[in-house]
Amino acid sequence: MKIVVCVKQVPDSAARVVVEDGRISWGDAPLVINPWDEYAVEAALKQKEAFGGSVSVLSMGKEDEKEAIKHALAMGCDEAILVSDPALAGADGAAAARVLAAAIAKIGEVDLVFFGKQAIDSDTGTAPAMTARVLGWPALTLVSTIDQVRDGTIRVQRGTEEGRQVVSGKLPAVLSVTKDYGEPRYPSFMGIRKAARAQVPVWGLGELGITAPAAAVTWPEVMNPPVREISNEIITGDSPQEIAEKLADRIMAEKVL
Repeated sequence: MKIVVCVKQVPDSAARVVVEDGRISWGDAPLVINPWDEYAVEAALKQKEAFGGSVSVLSMGKEDEKEAIKHALAMGCDEAILVSDPALAGADGAAAARVLAAAIAKIGEVDLVFFGKQAIDSDTGTAPAMTARVLGWPALTLVSTIDQVRDGTIRVQRGTEEGRQVVSGKLPAVLSVTKDYGEPRYPSFMGIRKAARAQVPVWGLGELGITAPAAAVTWPEVMNPPVREISNEIITGDSPQEIAEKLADRIMAEKVL
């Protein structure tokens, strides 16, 4: 079985976003693999263990943004590919989906593509479905369990607010995985060493045979939200009734109610 797992490099979840000179900045926050993508990597590796084959890591970003790729390799993936091109600066989700689909097509003969549920920097959760749409493959999203892969079909359980849905589709297919799938494995020492030595090929748009897709969404202006002045006041009194009366009067004076 030939499997591709798509990962994204994002700022650490504790990072605070600010706008500097009209550009979004995460400051000096470390860049890490998108936490949701670790579950996708785990699911991909489990399928490899069950059916054999290989797992390729695919990511989009700048040429020096390889931490997410290295983490996935350290977990046990076999090889990695980075798609990077200056023309992709400012690409939105729809453009990224077209680029990822072109890269998956170039890899060729892929049976399954795994994504994390969403990315913590954009939080749209649309990349799996949009990539599947471009490829013309079924999209099985919010997967918590993979029940069966047999005879060119796959059956999974989707986690929803109402419970679980059992759905199936034909291969090849695109899946997005939730944390209910199971705890991701830790990178092994040998895996970390392998990842450090790995040569990651970089594909530009020329290698993919496409031009830069036009972004459907643009950000003409970005600014920090206005700073709010906040003050606290502690209301005191000789009894709970007195405190309650003072609080009620203050609420009415401030026109909260």
